[in-house]
Amino acid sequence: MTGPRQRDLLAREAVHLAPGASEESALGGRVFTDGAGTVLTDADGNDYLDFAAGTLTQSLGHCHPEVVAALTAQAQRLWNVHDFATADRAELCELLAALLPAELDTYAFFSTGAEVVEAALRVVAAVAPAGRNRVGALRHGFHGKTQGARMLVHWDIGNQSLAGNSVLGYSPYCYRCPLDLEYPSCGVRCADLVRRHIADKPNISALVFEPVLGAAGVIVPPPGYWERIGDACRANGVLLVADEVLTGGGRTGTFLASEGLGIEPDLVTMAKGMASGFPFAVLAGRHEVLRQPETERAGSTASTFASNPLGISAALATLTVLRRDRLVDQVRVLGDVMADRLAVLHERHPVLGDVRGLGLLWGLEFVRDRTSRVADPQLAGNVYRRALDLGLRTALGGHILRLAPPFTLRPSELDRGLDLLDQAITEATEVGS
Repeated sequence: MTGPRQRDLLAREAVHLAPGASEESALGGRVFTDGAGTVLTDADGNDYLDFAAGTLTQSLGHCHPEVVAALTAQAQRLWNVHDFATADRAELCELLAALLPAELDTYAFFSTGAEVVEAALRVVAAVAPAGRNRVGALRHGFHGKTQGARMLVHWDIGNQSLAGNSVLGYSPYCYRCPLDLEYPSCGVRCADLVRRHIADKPNISALVFEPVLGAAGVIVPPPGYWERIGDACRANGVLLVADEVLTGGGRTGTFLASEGLGIEPDLVTMAKGMASGFPFAVLAGRHEVLRQPETERAGSTASTFASNPLGISAALATLTVLRRDRLVDQVRVLGDVMADRLAVLHERHPVLGDVRGLGLLWGLEFVRDRTSRVADPQLAGNVYRRALDLGLRTALGGHILRLAPPFTLRPSELDRGLDLLDQAITEATEVGS
């Protein structure tokens, strides 16, 4: 439960702080003061296993000593010189070249996920041939809260319609198929419709997509989905823009989720885990896309915090540890254990309608019953709060809990966290029955 020190701090800030915090923050009512590895500590001294890894950012855990040392040393030297070259940028470029698929050999650096998505959209607009004036995206996708990112998925606010020029295709949400079909007898009909309405259209310049849809609840595509869409886009000159802000950096068991799903994108956006939660983002692309005259104009990859030395130092330290310690391999090992344990939870708890994921990224969908599949956000919220009280932090969104622990998680911590989750589901279900 929230202790007296936290209640005092929350009451003081509520006098001035604007509303609109995340659902998990509002429901959780915690004030965190420290983090070390996989553990968070609140203002009253309570510890929590962090199975949300910050906001899916702390791939190396909280305050990894090598990242702290790199940031501290850089903070004593230089903070911002616009987008001038600094001492570590060349090494970071070379490290990215070693980690990414060979064809993604050109990079631009930014500060946030939404900013790098906007940068990718500018590139698409710059290189699109005449007549290709529309962009494709997927239903249920999330690409940020800036206007361009919102327009991609027709995310309206208030009375403002922001449909823009995007065309939406069906995402591979098998559990709630909008076509009322079942995989595999469906023949992956959703992919065929994306091909028809996006990939095969002569006025579409690019398809912007999450390989695994994160904010929508970890929607993992079935075999055949991306193969059909990717081949069609490539054949018809539609650029593939993979939004890997959440998945880039190894979270699904390959450095890019695209690699594991057989996608060969032209542009990739990455952020969250690339610099251990420090604001930093990368746009990676094929040189034939990012080195065209239209994309080389002065200022096209510059912004106030683009290429800032602090972000570069944090990213270089993070990715160096990731590569040296073979943490993506660790993600696959732990991901297999998590898959087995979550399958048991799914069997044990009928309120879990679907459990899905890859590597260390999982979504648990709570329903009233498995027959109707009616979403149960109240139960999900109760499970989230009970897990916090027991010492486990997860990521809540509506009727879905996401699990995305740090890659440095020990097997004993994984077991402990899933035991706490099991207990939280059991207790929350008993209270609601």
